[in-house]
Amino acid sequence: MNWLFTFCSLLLLITVVQAQPTSSLTRTIQLPTELANRENQFSGLCTYRGQLLLLSESRLQEQAEAKVYGLALTDLDRQLAGSTAALPFRKYTIQGLDKAKAQIDSAKAIYEGLEGLTLLRDTLYFSIETVTAAPNCYLVRGVLDEAQNVIQLDGSYLLPLPKPLLPDGTHAYNAGFEALAAYRNRELLALFEYNYLPRANYALALRQRTARLVALPPLPFRVTDIKPVGRRLTAINYFFNGASDTVYRMAPPDPNARLIQDSIGHYQSYSRLISLRYKRHGITWKPLLTLPAEYQTYNWEGLATYKRGYFLVNDKYGPSGQSTLLYLRRR
Repeated sequence: MNWLFTFCSLLLLITVVQAQPTSSLTRTIQLPTELANRENQFSGLCTYRGQLLLLSESRLQEQAEAKVYGLALTDLDRQLAGSTAALPFRKYTIQGLDKAKAQIDSAKAIYEGLEGLTLLRDTLYFSIETVTAAPNCYLVRGVLDEAQNVIQLDGSYLLPLPKPLLPDGTHAYNAGFEALAAYRNRELLALFEYNYLPRANYALALRQRTARLVALPPLPFRVTDIKPVGRRLTAINYFFNGASDTVYRMAPPDPNARLIQDSIGHYQSYSRLISLRYKRHGITWKPLLTLPAEYQTYNWEGLATYKRGYFLVNDKYGPSGQSTLLYLRRR
């Protein structure tokens, strides 16, 4: 087994030392006051019918409103071109989420909020995070009615998503299926937030009411959102320098340690995008780009591809002290 460990370590080192270019353009979108409010705790992004949808975590247990905001892509284009005009927006109320929460709570899984958002054909899918000790997260779906400004959830659809276990049989702290994407308009792909087990990491391929395990090589740090880009996918890969997140840390000789430690060994937050290739029986990944230094400490939770770049949104954590919508364009 020693040769296998050495081989895997070499592959990991090669992955880490690959060039990780930064983006050539970054622009912060000036959000309306209501959307910039940090208590929205945005957790997902998705483009749909000419809009960028921003998913609020919708923490019903804290009396938060279940909602999704919409920004017209044409208005965002004007901002990217230099306009300072205020952004108009729409708010879509999510109907039926309270019933899904009641079902989850009755199963003792305990609802904690919405984490992922994607579109498959004309149906929106949302992943739901549960308390750490729960065996499952969940998936719900619904249809957006622009005329009524609502998203009506399908009350008959509540799909359990089994959480991976740590080697000692426990669950990773505060982790769920945050990354959710439609793939080639035929199925959904869900990635768990923690994927650095020595073996048995997996994503879930979802069709209708079934979930199939897809092999995934060890992937360090958090994975907080994922979106398709042609035949590949792009994901946020983020390390949060928090005392409660020790499960996401690694130390030398692990080659990934150099990305999250300074010259004297102190941990520091780190943000990048990675590229993934999905085939039926497995997923491979490689670094794509590292975010500019001034954006490393934001807790990026939402990702949407647009034209030659990406929109990213944080929850409520980061130096801005509010919701921040960022656009990155690659070279």
